[in-house]
Amino acid sequence: MTSVERVMAIFKINPEPGYKTASTITGQWPTNGQITFTGVSLRYYPEGAKVLDNLNLSIDGQSKTGIVGRTGSGKSSIIAALMRMPEAEGTITIDGVKLNDLNVQQSRRCISVLRQDPVVFSGTIRKNLDPLGKHSDAVLWAALEAVQLKQLVETLQGKLSYTLTNSGMNLSVGEKQLLCLARVMLRGSKIVILDEPTAHVDPKTEHIIQETIRDKLKNSTVIMISHRVRSIEHCDKIVALKDGHLIDEP
Repeated sequence: MTSVERVMAIFKINPEPGYKTASTITGQWPTNGQITFTGVSLRYYPEGAKVLDNLNLSIDGQSKTGIVGRTGSGKSSIIAALMRMPEAEGTITIDGVKLNDLNVQQSRRCISVLRQDPVVFSGTIRKNLDPLGKHSDAVLWAALEAVQLKQLVETLQGKLSYTLTNSGMNLSVGEKQLLCLARVMLRGSKIVILDEPTAHVDPKTEHIIQETIRDKLKNSTVIMISHRVRSIEHCDKIVALKDGHLIDEP
């Protein structure tokens, strides 16, 4: 009965806003990936404290921006605001278009996120790389080669048809992270957010990730979140957060 009670409680939760908003953009969007935060504040629930407080930040299109700060400074909350989980106060625009004016699925579709804990699904490598079946095998192999996983996959039985069990338990953490990076590349999103992607990987895998970001994501706006300045020192701009406020923007 406790399970029934939980299900009934879930049914009473209000749905996310923005799903019924009609799409207003036709054609390709975004084209440059410029992001602007104007007076953005964020709470995770109505009575909660502001995890972002009147944030003003401009990120140039096709640039690499590093965001650094201690735990609880609001770094990951920037991802939540961009993904509208939940909706933030203030204005966030991408290429001049306000996110709150868009259908929530349309606004999320232009953003790819690579987290520190890689998300791999039970199923074939092909399905993990290309869940919607949009790409040919040649394109998938090229993506695997770019993240230096091609040789590994070629040794597996079935290769692209090799089945990953228990959410990828038959791969190491580093291999799963590289697989997720290949998936991000295949999506071709104009905005890519990297939330501590090298936190749990070895130095060699970290070097591959950094090299791939630098060489293969040149046409995307990349936001890199890190506790360590060393991981983001190659970025075009580095900003620091503290208690939801921007404290440094060199």
